[in-house]
Amino acid sequence: MTFNPNYKGNKFQRNPDEERHRINWQIKVPTVRVAKGDVQLGIMDTDTARNLALNDGLDLVEMVPDSRPPVCRIMDYSRFKYEQKLKKKDVAKKQRESVVQLKEIRLRPAIAEHDTETKINQAKKFLEEGDKVQFNLTFRGQRELCHKDKGFELMQKIIKGLEDFGIVDKFPKMEGNRIICSLNPK
Repeated sequence: MTFNPNYKGNKFQRNPDEERHRINWQIKVPTVRVAKGDVQLGIMDTDTARNLALNDGLDLVEMVPDSRPPVCRIMDYSRFKYEQKLKKKDVAKKQRESVVQLKEIRLRPAIAEHDTETKINQAKKFLEEGDKVQFNLTFRGQRELCHKDKGFELMQKIIKGLEDFGIVDKFPKMEGNRIICSLNPK
């Protein structure tokens, strides 16, 4: 049998990030410090604490196993796990919401009136969702590049159409063969 450095272990192993608590009969120490709700009940035998919990229809849960004696709490463990799961989900949701993305909309100078309105509506949707929007108006060839003023007029029209939804972060500016403009949500 050879050593495989890519071996991750048993697939049934518990996740190291998952916080596990010993409950009821899994607690093997002779004495524990007990709390119920906000009330400290003091240091007592594990059997006595377990009986107190079971009489109330609750669980004895080891919260701080490293202290001497370990700190245990009398509570409904399944409800505790459910609330922890909800908190974790809420934190992840808030973290996702706080990320601002840059959405890019590409244009050409010979764009039709209806297509311009479609691009403005698309940008409105992005700005309402809290994303930053960048417009790229690309000129291809020397003939299109001669009409930069039409490109700037188009960008001004777009900015005017989005003034209720966003604030101009970067005003229209020529960079190479394109005009770039970006807006932040209000």
